[in-house]
This record gives sequence, structure tokens and C-alpha cells, in this order.
Amino acid sequence: MMLALIVVSVAILVWGFVTGWPSLGETATAPVNALLGWAYVMICLAVLAVVVVGALISYKNNPKSLLKALIGLVAIAAICFVVYLISPGKPAVGLTVDQPAAITLKLTDTILNLTYIAGVVAIGSIIAGEIVMSVRNKQ
Repeated sequence: MMLALIVVSVAILVWGFVTGWPSLGETATAPVNALLGWAYVMICLAVLAVVVVGALISYKNNPKSLLKALIGLVAIAAICFVVYLISPGKPAVGLTVDQPAAITLKLTDTILNLTYIAGVVAIGSIIAGEIVMSVRNKQ
């Protein structure tokens, strides 16, 4: 499968050079959009492969771990949904060009808030881990 993805990627690249990538101007975004679209497909396939292979391996090793992973996935989806609901999606301040669509602003705010939450959780985990490690080393 990986070889097929590499072949398709090279074929798209060669096709772009054979047909002639547009130089500058309005049509200059066409090759970028095509390559970005294919990059999104490749990333989705890679993530899907990692998730499926990881789920299969964890199921073979410990069938109960799959249920724990599913519960964790549902919890993460619930957190993302709640963060999406509380994200304001206000127009950008100081933007001199046309404002993005309301859904774009809401999704951007959601991603920013999720980044803040992930940062706080990471820092909290580091601090808690160091405290637990120092307590265990003193005993």
C-alpha cells in the first residue's frame, strides 16, 4: 500500500511538471491546492493506518485495552465538542481584508482553545510527574 501511495505521489508531481505548473498570477494556487489536497489524503491514510494497526495490536495483547481506548476517544471527542460550543468565533480585530466566514472563525477559536488546554495539561502532567518521582525517590 505504501508503494502505491508513493507511486501516486510521484505521478501527481510528474503530471504537474508535464502539464506545466503555472508561474505567477491567479492560477499559481492550482498546483499548491492539488498538492495540499493529496497531502491531506496521505495524512489521513497514515493516521488511519496507525490507528487501525495500533487497535489490532492492542486488541491481540489485551482485549480490554480496546474498550479503554474507545472510552478515551469518546472523552476527547466530548471535550472537543464542549470547547467548540464555548468558542466565541468573533471577527478578527485589526484585519484589513475581508473577514473569514463565521464557521472558520469558530473553528480557529476552537483549535486555539484546544491548544491552550493541551498546554496546561502538559505542564500540569510534567509538574505532577516530577512531584510523584521525587516522593518515590525519598522513600
